[in-house]
Amino acid sequence: MRDNILSGLNQDRVRKSFRRGLGSYHQNASAQAEIARRLVQVLAEKGAPNRLENVLEFGCGTGHLTQPLMQAFGIHHLTLNDLVAEAALGLGALTQDRAERTHFTFGSIETVPLPTELDLIASASTVQWVSDIPTLMARLAARLRPGGWLAISGFGSAQFHQLRSLGSTSAAPSYADAQDWPALLPRDVELVHVAQDPIEMLFDSAIGLLRHLRNTGVNAQAEQQWSRGRLREFEDSYRSRFGQNGKLPLTYDPVWMIARKRG
Repeated sequence: MRDNILSGLNQDRVRKSFRRGLGSYHQNASAQAEIARRLVQVLAEKGAPNRLENVLEFGCGTGHLTQPLMQAFGIHHLTLNDLVAEAALGLGALTQDRAERTHFTFGSIETVPLPTELDLIASASTVQWVSDIPTLMARLAARLRPGGWLAISGFGSAQFHQLRSLGSTSAAPSYADAQDWPALLPRDVELVHVAQDPIEMLFDSAIGLLRHLRNTGVNAQAEQQWSRGRLREFEDSYRSRFGQNGKLPLTYDPVWMIARKRG
């Protein structure tokens, strides 16, 4: 796992990037939607109860995880957290039929006040932006009741490896592979399931690939400025090294983790 180096300044950059992409995220983040659906599926398969009294989801964004969670489980009280406060509008529409049992809180999951006695804490495609995963897992575990569940997806070290090999600075600070997760959890949490399975997306051009990154906000760390010549050079290098039948591949490297607090 990479060194955890996300500063407050960089976190502000992440917030601005996701805020900018909020309107385009939901329809463009097909990989994240698939990852969220699988997280809910595995959580149910591993024995999470059909009814849950208190649930927290952090990094909820536009609801890719929120919706399948509500469909799969009977949730009495749901707390939704995101770094971007503007996400409240779309989430409010998604949860309008249970508004009195849904609470919103916005800010960094590392510092924002959290409820206690939770039955489930879930998050999809967010934890890679956290500066210190072990400290966060300990903080979350302290909010779980005995027997409570953690369902987390992040990304492994092969995430966007094509971009990184070409010198991109768009990487998140905390990529963790499946084998890293046992050491990231506190002692009072038992690892139930961990899996890693890359997803490859294909693009016709470099500008299409870069537009995807911008529309999903996942290039929050990038500092590259693009001239026409630099874009052409980038595409030529990308095609030379990674091209597949005229397409440009981009690898997502999701890792799914299910754990349970010892009771």
